[in-house]
Amino acid sequence: MKRIGTKNRVAAWLAVVAASALLIGGTTVSAKVTEISGAGATFPYPVYAKWAAAYKEKTGVRLNYQSIGSGGGIKQIKAKTVDFGASDAPLKAADLDKSGLMQFPMIMGGVVPVVNLPGITPGAIRLTNAVLADIYLGKITRWNDSRIKAENSDLQLPDKAITVVHRSDGSGTTWIFTNYLSKVSSEWKDKVGNNKAVAWPVGVGGKGNEGVASYVKRLKGSIGYVEYAYALQNRLTYVKLKNRDGGYVVPSSATFQAAAANADWSHAPGFYMVLTNQPGKDSWPITGASFILVYKTQAKPETGKAVLEFFDWCYRNGADMAAELDYVPMPDKVADLVRSAWKQQIRDANGQPVWK
Repeated sequence: MKRIGTKNRVAAWLAVVAASALLIGGTTVSAKVTEISGAGATFPYPVYAKWAAAYKEKTGVRLNYQSIGSGGGIKQIKAKTVDFGASDAPLKAADLDKSGLMQFPMIMGGVVPVVNLPGITPGAIRLTNAVLADIYLGKITRWNDSRIKAENSDLQLPDKAITVVHRSDGSGTTWIFTNYLSKVSSEWKDKVGNNKAVAWPVGVGGKGNEGVASYVKRLKGSIGYVEYAYALQNRLTYVKLKNRDGGYVVPSSATFQAAAANADWSHAPGFYMVLTNQPGKDSWPITGASFILVYKTQAKPETGKAVLEFFDWCYRNGADMAAELDYVPMPDKVADLVRSAWKQQIRDANGQPVWK
């Protein structure tokens, strides 16, 4: 009988141990996670797509992200059909605790009103917050209305009906927009309010930022609201808005950053933060953050860790890519706060931290 050498016996023993480990519920050795899934906000989709492409090239891990609106993202993470949800409407700490979720801010940007008025260039038309609210309330119905003309005496405004465009789906972009309108118009606050979906007084609905951008691009005389990257990508005419300090500002990464400058994330329970109608002469008034939602107890800790590794990589490496699309990356000190929260809050079924 042929004897097996010592080296061969050791190799055979290691192979048996490895195979056994894989069979014992995958607890000792688990296959590398090659895909993570998420769903939700359309507001940050352009930058998430850019990050995902770069991350796949670097690590081989693919992100499957469904840009379906914040309302859909919250529903899917609660139903546990995705590894993370994304929402521009932050959940309050009590809501997070009730669902066993934690949230963290990933990116900041601006929601911008956009118009289709031939001959009017981006940033040329000026609107006050009161006028914008009254357009969406259906009280101002034509572009040559005296209140619009009063702020735009240098422009030839047409005697044309205003077609209001809004979101048809549950949307964090809508939440940010209606939060702003509720702060600047008591009538809007009382009659319509602030939510991901509202009973719009007037207008037509488009699904996602993409749908609103498409409507505005096609309909002459229309006005809508989209995340800034969609306005740029679709070459839409954005408006100049009057801010809280009385200055007219155009949307840009600089004016979004100005609005976010005084945000105190360290004292925001559950990272709940609203950045609309912030003070500052250079602040864009409809600025918002977008958030990621994950379960505090991870049924699949390796997948949970892969999700956190992706977002950690984005914090560390994604600032320039975000800036290229005029998003505002989270400051390093905020990313550090988030990582600390991961360590404290996200656990596996045995109570062990997923992020180490």
